[in-house]
Amino acid sequence: MDNAIRLWYPKHSLYGTALVSAATQSPRLPKTLPLNYNVCRSNDFHQQMDKAPSITSWAGKDGAFDRQPSQFRNVISKQPGAEFPPEGGRYHLYVSYACPWAHRTLIVRKLKGLEEIIPYTSVHWEMLEKGWRFARGDENVAGDNVNPDPIHNDVTHLRDIYFKQSPDYSGRFTVPTLYDVKQSKIVSNESSEIIRMFYTEFDDILPDKYKDVDLLPKHLQQEIEGVNDWTYNDINNGVYKTGFAQTQEAYEKAITPLFSSLDRAEAHLAEHAAPYYFGKAITEADVRLYTTIIRFDPVYVQHFKCNIRDVRSGYPALHKWLRKLYWDEPAFGGTTVFEHIKKHYTKSHKQINPASITPVGPVPDILPKDEEVPAAAAALRSTNQ
Repeated sequence: MDNAIRLWYPKHSLYGTALVSAATQSPRLPKTLPLNYNVCRSNDFHQQMDKAPSITSWAGKDGAFDRQPSQFRNVISKQPGAEFPPEGGRYHLYVSYACPWAHRTLIVRKLKGLEEIIPYTSVHWEMLEKGWRFARGDENVAGDNVNPDPIHNDVTHLRDIYFKQSPDYSGRFTVPTLYDVKQSKIVSNESSEIIRMFYTEFDDILPDKYKDVDLLPKHLQQEIEGVNDWTYNDINNGVYKTGFAQTQEAYEKAITPLFSSLDRAEAHLAEHAAPYYFGKAITEADVRLYTTIIRFDPVYVQHFKCNIRDVRSGYPALHKWLRKLYWDEPAFGGTTVFEHIKKHYTKSHKQINPASITPVGPVPDILPKDEEVPAAAAALRSTNQ
């Protein structure tokens, strides 16, 4: 089962969850919440927020963080009689440009040509006591569609949408959130399941060139599922386990498999990238790894203490693969907004960075394809001699 981490901020604020995923096995997933509420009782959710524990209470006795199940697990399906059928303009996607899990959905949305079918709104990068907030109309924030909520004119925060649907909701307020405008219901807040809906369920209303985009080809599915497993456990989730560890032992226990698996990805790409993870076509493996690696040097190295090596000087094959995606594939580079990434982590995680100082480096956020840092350039020259 795919899980989500709940990260709490000083006193009672809620981080809108880092959704993570192992491989999704079944296209039909159970509903776990009643979805027939339409009234928002603000007093209820303020009282619930006041009861929220501190961030460290989500760690076990060993200081390691546990992940909690996602709670909205409905599916869009083209099967007759489906509660959530594929229709253009019916669904709205709420994301954060800062969040690696939400970033997956933006990449796949563009790869599959769903821009005119599923509109989206990005929340502001700032995450304070009330969780993810929408940008105000008078704010000029980097990135497309960083606006007030276009669906609900009476909400200021993502959590307001959750409580409109279920006043007694006690889970996380997460991105991505896939919302059915027609029924005023949240469909799903699990990124790995949302992207798989995007793979196939809208194909009947897509042009052929997008219908033919197959991110989970049958002949590679078993390999991709295997890669997903350790990529999620050790890399996607590994940076969070490392960054939010509450003891030295838990930190070292998390960072060791993180870098072992980065080494494993490096070895695979050095031997097999042509130019993508499984050859000439982009697959789910590229999507799921990219959203962590693009954040690695700008944020995770310093902020989450993932500093045994950085990508640009320590992983030449990963670095080459990353830049190919960022510079040559608009679905990847065009959905990456470094201002949100750097400011969100450094100015929202008060328990890690109380002064909210955002480091200037690395400069640039990502290098051009034909440029290397001096140490890496020297190493490459030595290898080629």
